[in-house]
Amino acid sequence: MTDAPVLLDVTDGVATVTLHRPEAMNSLDVATKVLLLETLRQVADLDSVRCVVLTGSGRAFCTGQDLKEHIGLLRSSTGPRLSTVEEHYNPIVTALVEMPKPTVAAVNGVAAGAGASLALACDLRLVADTAGFNFAFANVALSCDTGMSWTLQRIVGRARALELLYFPRTVGAEESASLGLATTVVAPDDLVAETAALAARLAAGPTVALASIREAVTFAGDHPFSEALATEARLMNRTGATADHEAAVAAFVAKQKPVFEGR
Repeated sequence: MTDAPVLLDVTDGVATVTLHRPEAMNSLDVATKVLLLETLRQVADLDSVRCVVLTGSGRAFCTGQDLKEHIGLLRSSTGPRLSTVEEHYNPIVTALVEMPKPTVAAVNGVAAGAGASLALACDLRLVADTAGFNFAFANVALSCDTGMSWTLQRIVGRARALELLYFPRTVGAEESASLGLATTVVAPDDLVAETAALAARLAAGPTVALASIREAVTFAGDHPFSEALATEARLMNRTGATADHEAAVAAFVAKQKPVFEGR
């Protein structure tokens, strides 16, 4: 097993990106953030990748910022104390949110702070029933980052988002499902297989269309109806010009099951 803090496996159109610092609960030091961003940009550009899975190794998904490294940076920094937000976290979460293919978080353990933000930035979240989310920023006297202010309230509503951020606690898997934080809750022993099945289904789909659906829904969330209609029209033109659309229509007429190529 490699000592790299981020692992990448590409199999059958699915890129599995694994945070791999189990001894540190997959917390994010600078080296991990740099490699995670590089890896996400790499899989975004690979035509062979049709779905991206983000997960963690060991007993945590990701516990956010590595505070042991962080305190040293605070004590030695002569510039902005939290420049890592602009340098690392913002580009990382942007790469996830703008990924041109579906994304799945396989939450194998606790997802805290920026780790929870990364999971919420994915399209779907499969959560082990022993895992949970903790929006821990206020516990270390910080605001929220990595897109949390944007994603959390869109999932649970503004008032509940503020409650979860003001009073951090671990939100268990079942409560996470009731709040919409978890798409599906599974037994820990089933997480890998259930994630693989879901990722395979997404990878076999019309990935240009799926990415366009996500773009349309995201845009419509904070734009007027007329602008949402214009965006829908633009994205319908994009997807209508794909080989997948033509193949799907032909298959429908022939009463056959379409085979999508993601183009």
